[in-house]
Amino acid sequence: MKGIDTSSYPQVRVSVVTSEQTASIPSLSEDGHGVPLVANSPVMSFLYHHPAPEYRGHMNKEGELNAANGQWHQTNGTYPFSYGLGLVIISIGILIALHPLLPQVAAVGSFLLILMACTTLSFLVTTPEAWVPALGDATHGFPFLSGVGRLIIKDTIMLGAAVVTVADSARSYLRRTKASTRAQTD
Repeated sequence: MKGIDTSSYPQVRVSVVTSEQTASIPSLSEDGHGVPLVANSPVMSFLYHHPAPEYRGHMNKEGELNAANGQWHQTNGTYPFSYGLGLVIISIGILIALHPLLPQVAAVGSFLLILMACTTLSFLVTTPEAWVPALGDATHGFPFLSGVGRLIIKDTIMLGAAVVTVADSARSYLRRTKASTRAQTD
């Protein structure tokens, strides 16, 4: 790619890996705030045992510990899903971090991040809590994002960075392969 300054790509990659690792922390929490995203998704709701609207009465406030809500989340399968998601996020970050050694593996990690970002962005369409509710103010609904919506929309940055890192990793792998092939024929 002539004309494009790629000197900042290592910083982009570090930012993506750091963001992925940081993103895994909320998925390991026990407040249940990720439940609306999965419960309302037509593609992912099967991962939980209780129907979508039921979660609303079992969400803890940030920092609150409510044993009854915790028990509901246990029976719902919230925690195993959160732990699994955290592991997936950490694994994707590790794959991307392997770029200097195995750029082809980093390309796979970046591609998985693209899929994950697209999945997360789909929650803007399927999750009612992504938009400011109608509580009397005239500014509600689309295009006014709630806290959950703002959490979701940050994945547009991850999507863009993943596209950059998948292209950079693929290019690095192809260069190595081409150099290796050229060395073998000489």
